[in-house]
Amino acid sequence: MLYFAYFSIADENRISIYRMNPETGDLSPISDVAVDGTPGPLAVDSKQRYLYAGLRSTEQIATFAINPGDGNLDFVGQAQIQSNPCYIALDRNDNFLLSAYYGAGGISVHQIGEDKAVVADPVVWIETAGHAHCAMTDASNRYVFLPHTVEPNMISQFLFDPTTGQLTPNAVPKVHPPESEGPRHYCHHPNQEIVYFSNENGSSVTAYRLDPDNGRLSAFQTLSTLPDNFAGSNTCAQIHLDPSGQFLYISNRGHDSIAAFTVDDSTGQLTTVGQQATEPTPRTFNIDPTGNFLFAGGQGSGKLAGYRINRETGQLAPLKTYDIGKTPMWVMILEFNA
Repeated sequence: MLYFAYFSIADENRISIYRMNPETGDLSPISDVAVDGTPGPLAVDSKQRYLYAGLRSTEQIATFAINPGDGNLDFVGQAQIQSNPCYIALDRNDNFLLSAYYGAGGISVHQIGEDKAVVADPVVWIETAGHAHCAMTDASNRYVFLPHTVEPNMISQFLFDPTTGQLTPNAVPKVHPPESEGPRHYCHHPNQEIVYFSNENGSSVTAYRLDPDNGRLSAFQTLSTLPDNFAGSNTCAQIHLDPSGQFLYISNRGHDSIAAFTVDDSTGQLTTVGQQATEPTPRTFNIDPTGNFLFAGGQGSGKLAGYRINRETGQLAPLKTYDIGKTPMWVMILEFNA
């Protein structure tokens, strides 16, 4: 197997490509791809043949074909969209691209064309509220959630039509978390109907049960991402499960750490493992497909820190640190057949 890592380097208008050693987690640089704007969120289709990059400063989505033999990217096309995307994801059939908009306050769905590039005119554009931060379909490809941080501190619940790409508000259109939680990003458990949200303002994680019959969320657990003795300011950013769903991680900005949790394989309940110090302002991080390594980008340092995941406990052991570039904004690691 071959493993390639892709990093959005925002303030240098490039996507950096590295090869990952699956035994050691070492990263070796391959190439840089210049882009027409500030790269932020990245997404990939289910077959891992096309990579999509949200260019935030120029309000565009760029499409690249991935060479599975060497990891390099070939430009396919670029589409001007309605605003500045902070999160993008393809639906489960690779026919549509969903985008969340923090500043514009909403969600859009764009069709994927025959050339696999994004079609500029959206299938749907829905204004919700400011600070919308993340959107993706669930495993059934029928439900979409859109969390909003700070104000209005809510999660919009949508029904998704995988044939047309249309979004319609669920019969219960909104979930209102406790005051000041500020849900930001989320991830679906791979084997259970459970969705985990990082709460930016509450410095916590909340586990929600997903009703597969109606697509509605109900919270059942919230835990802090911080140690009990921390008294400083902090906000949470990204959240990721390892591929097996055994461990969950959230980045703390302020405490500058990655919070780790174990996941009960029958109930989905979380147990705190602790926090691992990392680079300043760890806005972005991700886990490799083997589940053995985690890489966290320091927005405040321009460095990337690598860690080995203890497969028994979920704890992180520091490996190497890389000078990756000014303002890393996204981390993605992909696996290909050799």
